[in-house]
Amino acid sequence: MTIQARKAIRPIDLTRPLRETDLRRAAAEIRVDITAPVRDRLRRSRDHLRAVLGDDRPVYGATTGFGALVGFAGRDDEADQCDNTLAHLGAGQGPDIDPAVSRAAMLVRVWSLAQGVSGVSERVVEGLAAMLATTFAPAMPRLGSVGASGDLIPLAYATQALRGRGWAYLDGRRVPAAEALGRAGLTPLALDGRDALALVNGTSLTTAATALALDDIRRSHRAAQLLTCLLVDLLGCDPGQFPHPRLLAAYGHPGAVDVAGRMRGYLAGAVPSGARPLQEAYSIRCTPQLLGAAEDALRYVDGVVAADLRGVSDNPLFFPDDDLVLHGGNFFGQPAAFAADVLATVAAQLGNLVERQLDLLVDPARNGGLPPMLAAGPGRQHGLQGAQLAATAMVAEIRRAATPASMQSLPTNLHNQDVVPFGTQAALRAVDQARLLRLVCGTLAVGLRQALHVGARTPTASGCAAALDRLVALVPPIDPDRPLDADVVRAADLLDLLTEPPN
Repeated sequence: MTIQARKAIRPIDLTRPLRETDLRRAAAEIRVDITAPVRDRLRRSRDHLRAVLGDDRPVYGATTGFGALVGFAGRDDEADQCDNTLAHLGAGQGPDIDPAVSRAAMLVRVWSLAQGVSGVSERVVEGLAAMLATTFAPAMPRLGSVGASGDLIPLAYATQALRGRGWAYLDGRRVPAAEALGRAGLTPLALDGRDALALVNGTSLTTAATALALDDIRRSHRAAQLLTCLLVDLLGCDPGQFPHPRLLAAYGHPGAVDVAGRMRGYLAGAVPSGARPLQEAYSIRCTPQLLGAAEDALRYVDGVVAADLRGVSDNPLFFPDDDLVLHGGNFFGQPAAFAADVLATVAAQLGNLVERQLDLLVDPARNGGLPPMLAAGPGRQHGLQGAQLAATAMVAEIRRAATPASMQSLPTNLHNQDVVPFGTQAALRAVDQARLLRLVCGTLAVGLRQALHVGARTPTASGCAAALDRLVALVPPIDPDRPLDADVVRAADLLDLLTEPPN
């Protein structure tokens, strides 16, 4: 393949672990550098594979069949063995995975292969790097992987697309893969059996989806902290008690301490109205504890994602220095499965919190006397009524999908895969939940902006006032009623900017 990079900023270095920001950047063209040390370890690993095969030592997938058929010999011709690897995996179903997620998965895959323990040829790494330098994205079906022997079926479709078979996206349009390759200036990737198996026998899709979901849910987590503080200041709640440092220090959970510290920063200078109850509803009073627990859970996921992004996912692995070929289970996606299930739980509870805060805000019995549904003319107008219905539906969808996937193991593959983690489903589900959650946060942001229009006080904390000023500039008042779908999306985008941590 020929690399035709349109952008050459901050190339990906395959000698250092990937980060979530690298995966986010992979949605567009990126440059992946194949440095001399990478090429050297690829060549040594490939030479080792050739030596092992020359000694007639068994190598799974190179000299054998696959999965439960490992006891049978594979095909003698290397190109035929490649076809044998991929053809039977063309059984995926369902809609395509988001091309941004599939490209992130390809970046994770090329990093793993570039570590030089998979025995692949240099052209595989070169081909993936070339692909990532264009807008090409393989079309990968959502259903088929159990996350146990890697993401076999989705990655097989990706590999076939790189060979010019099946479908792909180019500049966001779905076209036959051969056409996409030609228009991108890429040539079909030639593979042998080991190359083909190494491309599919890893959890790169699961890892990429988990990492992207983590990044999105963290954004909503930060947004929920800001939104809570805006709600507190607009309603005139007492900001000095529930996030007090002595209170949270006594609680003893580090996430809660850190969240409360950030909330105190937003609320610095806030003056209570004196009209609120001594103890607010839990959706205000217990936010440091709830969001703090979410912070601790997200830190656990941080660790899993970091380990997956610096680890090699494949089978078998080749260690030339020790003349070892080790067959094992490094393609077993249990860590990411657990982590993605944690993300699902966090997303569901964050959705619960934000939806309850929206409900409090539109209720005149609890919002300090603001009009019902924050309607500028109740009856003649309906304010947030439709938007609240949509938010409720989205939270219900998040909650419905929160059943843990990692405990749903079903034996398959003639009981070769007799226990499986279902990490792929868990990770892709978390991506879906994250997208819904940010829209729920955007809905509350629109509501807070409307509250100011219908009589809520001007925020007294400078941090809250500055954030609300940005919302007011972006979202017009709902007067008269209008469709709010685009406003919710714009508000969610603004929350990303307002809560972006400093570099």
